[in-house]
Amino acid sequence: MPVPRDQVEELKPLAFREPVDVLDPAKLYTVYEVARLLQGLDAEAEIDRQTEDILLDWAIPWMLYNADSLVFAEPESDTEPGRYGLATD
Repeated sequence: MPVPRDQVEELKPLAFREPVDVLDPAKLYTVYEVARLLQGLDAEAEIDRQTEDILLDWAIPWMLYNADSLVFAEPESDTEPGRYGLATD
């Protein structure tokens, strides 16, 4: 539900981190792992499902915004997630 702007103490500009500052070029990650890394967590950190859902709300737009800098690998099976990483020359 929307809130009035005057109820918020501080507004910050929206800024996205560069993929090279978040991802290791030698690794591929699931979108869930990318979401953790964007928050400064370890890619394998244990977090509750509700928090993970919130982190995905940030990770997916970040990945779309930086699509030109990313690559993906098809899942190994129908039950596995896709993996994403840095595009290299």
